[in-house]
Amino acid sequence: MAETRLSTLARSTVEDGVASAVLGGCCIEDAASLADASVLLAVSAQPLAAAAMVELDGLARRMVLAPPDATAADLAGFVAEAGIEAVVSDGTRVDAVRLLRAALPPSSSSLREAGSEVAPSHRDTEWVLATSGTTGRPKLVVHSLAGLTGAITSGSAPAVWATFYDIRRYGGLQILLRAVLGGAPLVTGRAGETMEAHLRRLGRAGVTHLSGTPSHWRRVLMSPAREAIAPAYIRLSGETADQPVLDALRAAFPRAELAHAFAATEAGVAFAVGDGRAGFPAALLRQDGATPGPVAMKIVDGTLRIRSARTASHYLGEGAPPLRDAEGYVDTGDLVEERDGRCSFAGRRGGIINVGGLKVNPEEVEAVLNAHPAVRMSRAEARRSPITGALVSASVVLRHPADVEALLAHCRAQLAAHKVPV
Repeated sequence: MAETRLSTLARSTVEDGVASAVLGGCCIEDAASLADASVLLAVSAQPLAAAAMVELDGLARRMVLAPPDATAADLAGFVAEAGIEAVVSDGTRVDAVRLLRAALPPSSSSLREAGSEVAPSHRDTEWVLATSGTTGRPKLVVHSLAGLTGAITSGSAPAVWATFYDIRRYGGLQILLRAVLGGAPLVTGRAGETMEAHLRRLGRAGVTHLSGTPSHWRRVLMSPAREAIAPAYIRLSGETADQPVLDALRAAFPRAELAHAFAATEAGVAFAVGDGRAGFPAALLRQDGATPGPVAMKIVDGTLRIRSARTASHYLGEGAPPLRDAEGYVDTGDLVEERDGRCSFAGRRGGIINVGGLKVNPEEVEAVLNAHPAVRMSRAEARRSPITGALVSASVVLRHPADVEALLAHCRAQLAAHKVPV
């Protein structure tokens, strides 16, 4: 796959006016002038971003995918850290593009000179994605096309793909690549679209394969428009898929194949589980590099570590921390507990709530709340306390009326006292 160019494989159609001819041909004015350049893709519309990715792969030396929520400060940081020499835009992010042009080095102007003749390089383009930035400024992570597509296999049945992710994020990019390499249509999201309108549009498009986070899927289950879709394949990733959401999806879409995958921007796709149970088989941890399999995993200090050809190579930027350890493993920061042949995710190392020195994983509290028959979804988080430093607080969305005391009694029966939401 390292020598395969997306431009030679793109036969997909992307909804909202981007036809297969655009994906397979030119959508960037004077694209040849971007050969061997470090390019920032700052496009608002997802279909145009998809077409530009296809065209820049194999042409640009480096392609940085700016997510739609990137701030002006984020974009300025991308320019500096990635050595940006040109910006590709659809003209909708005027302020951002003006800022970027002002930040570009003087030598970059030659890339846009009229009549410049630069032959396509057909090189292995660096695909650069931004982390979510939940713990600080987003970091830029460098991937290869071969690594990004390492977990993708060609399907035997025709598919119409859709994703609740944005395609500039790792989860959404995975679905875009699956569609493009499989020659399948992809239905993208629209800014400001309600869940109800989105689901009805997916239904009209005949979507068969649909991907999103567990939170996305809980919103689907809450929507009366969920009956508009009849997916043959449901995929969850990006968050812990607990048993209540898996059971609810099985009940709502009994004919669909259900899979939840573990993937991260830095670590890539590690595995997908299709047995309908939360967590993953502990046998996957036995892939220590000596046994067959593309991914090696282990638990060190309570967190999941992954080594594979699908992981990113490094972070960009001066003074960036190392992405892998000496053995090539990426520390995902996800807390994992092994019990009775099954591994369960217990939360994020950086998300632990410290209640007077006692640690609480928000995901554990949410799993207990979500198991109550009255609760559709929940979110647990820290609340400041002058006595203990923090307390556990929770917000819930209900299926039917339930009083707070009933929910607290449910939590007290299954959680230690310091983990019960206040």
